[in-house]
Amino acid sequence: MSSLNPPPLVRPIILGSTSRYRRELLQRLRVNFTAATPLIDETPLPGETPLELSQRLALAKARAVAAVYPHAIVIGSDQVCDLHGQALGKPGSHEKAIAQLQAMRGQAVVFHTAVAVVCQHSHFQNTHVSRVTAQFRDLNDAEIERYLRAEQPYDCAGSAKSEGLGITLLDAIHSDDPTALIGLPLIATARMLRAAGVVLP
Repeated sequence: MSSLNPPPLVRPIILGSTSRYRRELLQRLRVNFTAATPLIDETPLPGETPLELSQRLALAKARAVAAVYPHAIVIGSDQVCDLHGQALGKPGSHEKAIAQLQAMRGQAVVFHTAVAVVCQHSHFQNTHVSRVTAQFRDLNDAEIERYLRAEQPYDCAGSAKSEGLGITLLDAIHSDDPTALIGLPLIATARMLRAAGVVLP
């Protein structure tokens, strides 16, 4: 009588994010996942750099959801726009978006996109931060106004949606992962999911 090896344990995958952009990106990997809201305080700590902020929040989001679903593989992510060391978040309003784009025109702006993968039950934890440098054109006020009225990117860090009309605001993008600028670095995410035991092509 031959014995059969038991099938590998398939853990649920949870995206700890309310971002529709991250959901759309993760769908590219063709894995079954659900989304959950991470209940954390996103206030920057005193003296915290934009890079440190993005990494801390990505890990905090993953850990918060993993505490509720300890057997799941949880993905947390956060993006911080870095203008010469100053963290720029989601503008939330037209006026704040104008101020952000006026400050960024003609500047090389760094977007730190962090991702963390956590499974509390298997004691798995890994983090990665992708750095994207976006060179903004020397935008005039009329261009900024037309762009914001057309795209209304008030839920995007730095007020620029590179996957949409925001690409017209830029002269160049420098990155090792183009998906990072949209909000979730898929190359690093796929690598960490494989390390956590998820089978990907």
